[in-house]
Amino acid sequence: MARITIIAEIGENHHGAWDIAASMLEAAARNGADIVKFQSYLPEELAKDDPEYEWFRRVSLPDAQHFEFKQMAEDLGVEFMSAPFTPSRARFLCEELGCRSVKVASPVVTNAETLDVINSCAATVKHVYISTGMATIDEIRTALQHLDRVEQVTILHCVTQYPVPARLANLRCIPTLAEAFPSHVIGYSDHVVGNVACLGAVALGATVLEKHFTFSRHLPGTDHAASMLPEELALLRRQADELLELLGDGVKRPAPEELQIRDIARSRFHDPV
Repeated sequence: MARITIIAEIGENHHGAWDIAASMLEAAARNGADIVKFQSYLPEELAKDDPEYEWFRRVSLPDAQHFEFKQMAEDLGVEFMSAPFTPSRARFLCEELGCRSVKVASPVVTNAETLDVINSCAATVKHVYISTGMATIDEIRTALQHLDRVEQVTILHCVTQYPVPARLANLRCIPTLAEAFPSHVIGYSDHVVGNVACLGAVALGATVLEKHFTFSRHLPGTDHAASMLPEELALLRRQADELLELLGDGVKRPAPEELQIRDIARSRFHDPV
């Protein structure tokens, strides 16, 4: 039975301190993540009038850190992945860094130029994870058309709020996406506080979980409120593995252990039908 893939989203939670980013990467690997994820954009590609310009400039991951963290992740036995927000960063991740997996963040779902760059690198990029916050089914379908050369595209249900209140999580979208896109793996990118939404997603069929990762919910940045701490990641790893085992294969039949006691259990108080 394949286990649930867990993506620890470091993103911008390092607040521009590369030593902290490296420590977070190591902690994520140690506590059960399969993939550690960052974000890729250049300061010069940001709009100068963006109210958060200074913050995004501060947390922009330089090329050198991409190479360092990718090597570090590989040494730790986990996969490095990042989300490009522009065509140039998609080209960098695919052509220069040699990433085999790339994340399409929710704001990029309708950015055809960036998707086309990723698609053009399908010889290198074998797996794309696409978050679907703010997107309609038709927009997801159009995005997939721009990624038609990629070997595997995993679709992640997502709601773009930080954090997401329970009333907006809409986890029933997971089977909806599975029905709409039967040839794709369906997962969940979580912004709800705690692990319960992730576990609900697994129960509904998600086989990939992405969640922000932090050392403290009091660090600078907007993502920490919905982020998991190292011990919460370790707990999610254990819970997801256990829940997957509990779900079984869905075939209704007597278990071998039941067969051993069936006759006596059925005949103890009355004759079998």
